[in-house]
Amino acid sequence: MRDNGYKNAAHALAELMDNAIQAGATRVELLCGEQQVFVGTQRRTRISEIAVLDNGKGMDAEVLQMALQFGNGTHLKQSEQMGMGKFGMGLPASSISQCRRVDVWSWTDGPDNALHTYLDLGDIEAGTLKTVPDPAKKPIPDVWRKVGKNFGKTGTLVLWSQIDRCLWKTAKTLMDNSELLIGRMYRKFLHENKASIRLVGFDYDRPQSANFIERSALPNDPGYLMAPSSTPAPYNDTPMFNPWGGEDLFETTETIRFRGADHVVKVRFSLAKEEARKTQQAGALPYGKHARQNVGVSIVRADRELDLDQSFVIQYDPRERWWGVEVQFPPALDELFGVTNNKQQARNFSEIAQMDVASLTDGGKKTLAQVREELDSDDDPRAPLLSLATLIDSRLSHLRRTIEAQTKNTRGGKKRYIPADPDSPEQEATEKTKERQTEGHRGQSDAGEKLPPQQKQTEIESTLVNQGVPEQLAHELAANTVKDSLKYVFVEAAIDSPAFFSVQPKGGALIITLNTTHPAYPRLVDVLENGIEEESADISPEEVAARLNRALDGLKLLLMAWARYEDEQTDGPLRQRAQDARLDWGRIARRFLQED
Repeated sequence: MRDNGYKNAAHALAELMDNAIQAGATRVELLCGEQQVFVGTQRRTRISEIAVLDNGKGMDAEVLQMALQFGNGTHLKQSEQMGMGKFGMGLPASSISQCRRVDVWSWTDGPDNALHTYLDLGDIEAGTLKTVPDPAKKPIPDVWRKVGKNFGKTGTLVLWSQIDRCLWKTAKTLMDNSELLIGRMYRKFLHENKASIRLVGFDYDRPQSANFIERSALPNDPGYLMAPSSTPAPYNDTPMFNPWGGEDLFETTETIRFRGADHVVKVRFSLAKEEARKTQQAGALPYGKHARQNVGVSIVRADRELDLDQSFVIQYDPRERWWGVEVQFPPALDELFGVTNNKQQARNFSEIAQMDVASLTDGGKKTLAQVREELDSDDDPRAPLLSLATLIDSRLSHLRRTIEAQTKNTRGGKKRYIPADPDSPEQEATEKTKERQTEGHRGQSDAGEKLPPQQKQTEIESTLVNQGVPEQLAHELAANTVKDSLKYVFVEAAIDSPAFFSVQPKGGALIITLNTTHPAYPRLVDVLENGIEEESADISPEEVAARLNRALDGLKLLLMAWARYEDEQTDGPLRQRAQDARLDWGRIARRFLQED
């Protein structure tokens, strides 16, 4: 039972904090008492006892005795599993993973009336302790009354002694290693001021001496969307990431049917701000090192993080620190996700995330729906998680491309996308559009031309940022478009769509975004773009010819794809609309491309 899988003391302590918050605590304290001991012939400072104090509702004698029994508790029924509690294993299992004795005091009418009981492994091994002792009134030791601040009318104190399995030997190392994890696990409670967590290290023999370490846990959000947080400056008071993908992609809601009921699972995505990455050695800065410790998909159950799952992470790529993904699910899906009884992992989710989708679909011969049906027919409990894992994998591909493009856009992108030439394509298309407007042709974007300049710029800039364009480039593009009264804005970004490009009317302009994830992009754009940006002037004629031929082949394939699309419209009206669209587009293209 002692080898029950707790990763370290911080995870074991989190179980005690779970119980506190589940019991309605708004203030939780981690109290670490140190003493001088001999290690060989030298005196060393070592942790002697650890306590967790809370101001929750406290426990009566029946519940207190139940709390120290393995597999017993007040949240074992499915209908009662709305919060963090579930297995009835947390307090005893986590405690004996680190120490040989655990004492618990709990009170519902002031700490002077606290009830006490305990578990002692020495007594259990000797056969003198066969059941959890009946709770009885017993004074709380003075040392904890002196260092604890939250001895209110109700509360609980859990005390670990005879500590033999805690790898961290001093209060400072325990606090340093626990603070980041505790801040991440309970970030939502800390951020929303639903709970505070105080960390204290003190001299056990002189609890009010100067050797006193005290600090409060700050939210540690691996998605870096919370502020204030434990992130080093300058991102301690402002988020380091932005929500990624705009309103439609930032928070995706998946409905999973499990055991006859529908349950909502939320998936959130975020991406590092341009200014956080513009320094070449951003990863070596304090905030970059902080992000390195938060790489992974955050699995959140009942607002408490279970795990920072590494299944989707490319371990060798340092750029993985610049994206954030959070999956949040309710306790009703514990069995589906495979939540372990120490609440450190969602095992089924991790396993499905590590599966090779290409092999499951037989190289694309089967659809994901067919694969899921096969898993269902085999009673595989992971079947409903397949679409969730596929969604995350797909979005991460786009996030990684966007991260790769951030540096690219901040270097050569400005000169390509911010027109400086009066004869630029954007300017030429704007003039041709004005001619069509005078002839009575109207577009959806034309109404926006009447907006105030600042509103136009704001609309264009926010749309570009939501599509993954770096903030500085988006700002300059929007400002230039409004200043020169341009009708068109041209950018590139990773779009979660099968379309080669998207068109959005905003601020009186048309934003055209080339989809860098579409196969047409490397065949038509990137192959020429690389030649334009080549710093070396000694490109061989053969290389130029090869690039032009590749672009020509790409254009032919694009036109043949349209021809096939038109050919497959077997329904008469659909075929006619496709042909009409081709003709209408051709007329406008002829007008735009015609030389004066």
